[in-house]
Amino acid sequence: MNELFRQQPPALGNQYADDRVLRSYLRRVLPLATLATIEPELATMGALAGGELYRLQLADRHNEPVLTQWDAWGERVDRIAVSPLWQRAARLAAEYGLVALPYEQLYGAASRIVQFALVYLFHPSTDVYTCPLAMSDGAARTLRHAGDAALIERALPHLTSRDPDQCWTSGQWMTELTGGSDVGRSETIARCDSRGNWRLYGRKWFTSATTGQMALALARPECGAPGGRGLALFYVELRDEQGRLQGIRVNRLKDKLGTRKVPTAELSLEGAPAHLVGVPGGGVRAIVPMLQVTRAWNSVTAASFMRRGLALARDYACRRVAFDAPLIRQPLHGEILAGLQAEFEGAFHLSFLVAELLGADEASMADERQAHLLRVLTSVAKLTTGRQAVDVLSEVIEAFGGAGYVEDTGVPALLRDAHVLPIWEGTTNVLALDTLKALAQPGAWEAITGLAGTLTSGISDAALAVAGQQARTALEHARRWHNAGGGHARLERGARRLALTIGRSLELALLVAHAAWSLAEEHDGRARAAALRFARSPLDLIVDADDDDEALAADRPLPVT
Repeated sequence: MNELFRQQPPALGNQYADDRVLRSYLRRVLPLATLATIEPELATMGALAGGELYRLQLADRHNEPVLTQWDAWGERVDRIAVSPLWQRAARLAAEYGLVALPYEQLYGAASRIVQFALVYLFHPSTDVYTCPLAMSDGAARTLRHAGDAALIERALPHLTSRDPDQCWTSGQWMTELTGGSDVGRSETIARCDSRGNWRLYGRKWFTSATTGQMALALARPECGAPGGRGLALFYVELRDEQGRLQGIRVNRLKDKLGTRKVPTAELSLEGAPAHLVGVPGGGVRAIVPMLQVTRAWNSVTAASFMRRGLALARDYACRRVAFDAPLIRQPLHGEILAGLQAEFEGAFHLSFLVAELLGADEASMADERQAHLLRVLTSVAKLTTGRQAVDVLSEVIEAFGGAGYVEDTGVPALLRDAHVLPIWEGTTNVLALDTLKALAQPGAWEAITGLAGTLTSGISDAALAVAGQQARTALEHARRWHNAGGGHARLERGARRLALTIGRSLELALLVAHAAWSLAEEHDGRARAAALRFARSPLDLIVDADDDDEALAADRPLPVT
């Protein structure tokens, strides 16, 4: 009797050693001494990501946060327990300095590159523990920018500690029922007593990773101006010295499509003690440093998710036989994987460009052009890579056939979790509108087109030179469309296409530049193949004809003219 067929599941190796794109990029951008110093940690993190953490992730699949609101004797406790994987991830994150690195500045302007290389490896095996880490990093940067010595002395050593028993994580309490991205509609009230002590009252509808020791919250001081101008930023410590919540009730945990390990809660603030960060009315400006950081994390983790999906799909394609050959040797399957690889590589280089710009800014090494690029590309990279991640991981699910649709393979969670990326920290539309504001600044377009020109000039390979020209042409078209006028409504209608054209054009320019370097220094044509494949994908999404689709959007009768 023949033995029944058994399909081998996909397997992961060392995720640093197996990642050609990451290793090639780091060889190009880091000084040799820096790379030699950090490579052992990267290799160890890669082994964890493909080994212990990945195995724990699969075993941890059914574990989700648990809210206990009352103890056995009727006391309100509002305790949230997280999964074993999250507990392990918390200790590793502190020990590897995933928040601490850019504040230690051990590698100068390259500190952000080192940090995000580790984050990129850590993220896909830890069920989005990067969410509290991103917010903690954003909180640390915000407090430093605000310059409040007492808060810096109190919180920063904890946020940037490498001791797991001393390290804090921070939440962001911005979203209310009245508005998500439209924070100006916030109804949370801040009241100041005669001794200058602030307390917060209201309901925060969506607070991610509600297990931290502190949070930064937007609230409106009483008698403050309406809209965003009247909001202030506040520092909140969640618990007192006995571990009891201070003026905070956890109403429920959110039941979400993805990021199910992240304890996202709805809170009632009932006089929570708070400390004003900055000045009343300056809250929206005060959170800009936070958003720059958290959107950079969003971009890097989008690339990381894509890499994980491709690693699993490629390994499975080598193990799965269909029509008398492994999937990897089936021309159509290979065609799909090649396209996904090119999308991932474009997203990788764009997200790490933002890391470079952020690092230069923090090391006080950024020039005017880099400052413009950081302002524009923080939004552009986040929206571009977020959309790419959802598209790529949808294809990854299909690459597994029916197995990709089965939860206990672990594959569906990749797509569900990736869906948060175009939403959290600003939806695609909100960031597209933010891009319009950034492009209105004098010098912004010159910085973008200048970068593309620098990246794609002097390319000796003929095919890469053509691809570089394609990127520059798309950007010039986008610039002409943006500068053509026609009213604000026209710009808003085309804002998403404009931002995605900028993002994808710069991805191609970055791919071309890296491919040229790889050909010369590594004698490897795979980066070139990725650039040329990406050049065949949709790049210029600008539509010159300005159709007002309001009637179609609302499905109202539309007279024929």
